[in-house]
Amino acid sequence: MKRVTLFAGHYGSGKTNIAVNYALHLRKQGLPVIIADLDIVNPYFRTKDSAKELEEAGIEVIASPYANSNLDIPALPEKMYRVCRDHSVYAVIDVGGDDQGAVALGRYTPEILEEGNYEMIFVANAFRPLTRKPEEALEVMREIEAAGGIPFTAIVNNANLGEETSAEDVLRGEAFCRELSRLSGLPVAFTSIVRELQPHLEGKVGNLFPMQLQYKYYA
Repeated sequence: MKRVTLFAGHYGSGKTNIAVNYALHLRKQGLPVIIADLDIVNPYFRTKDSAKELEEAGIEVIASPYANSNLDIPALPEKMYRVCRDHSVYAVIDVGGDDQGAVALGRYTPEILEEGNYEMIFVANAFRPLTRKPEEALEVMREIEAAGGIPFTAIVNNANLGEETSAEDVLRGEAFCRELSRLSGLPVAFTSIVRELQPHLEGKVGNLFPMQLQYKYYA
């Protein structure tokens, strides 16, 4: 387990839900946790949507002061630097979608790399329109790495079709991520699923990560 965990991926891949659930997972282990919403491109799917639940769990939420407002201003709070400089806390970062969203990561990259205690995880959803082939997902990975300046270290299978997701869909995502793993040379860290699917996938998929869906949004 690294001190800083970053989740990035294609728009709509589900990285925000995973970031929120992963922060809660760390907190349940008794760790001091902060979560930072670095997505200054897409104002519709935000970590801040779960702020009440996160704060009630004892997790500090760092987000743009304009998140969930009708102002689309790409601004990040000064306390975002706490993610890099306060080594007493575990930090989860929701990176903006695609390479455009990852550009904001650049200002924090030198300190994250200098500490060297991080995981940069690519959230792969085999059912998104522009990443339906492992080769397409790999291209997105490389674009995000170039924009943010931090290499990916692992992959998460987050194959889903919203509320219609079946166990078979998740298994298709497993095959997709195995090929992406082969192409990229990176391990598949875990498979994220809605809790309702857990009984149907136990014993079929390793490293399941059951999630509670973020209020208002599926992905």
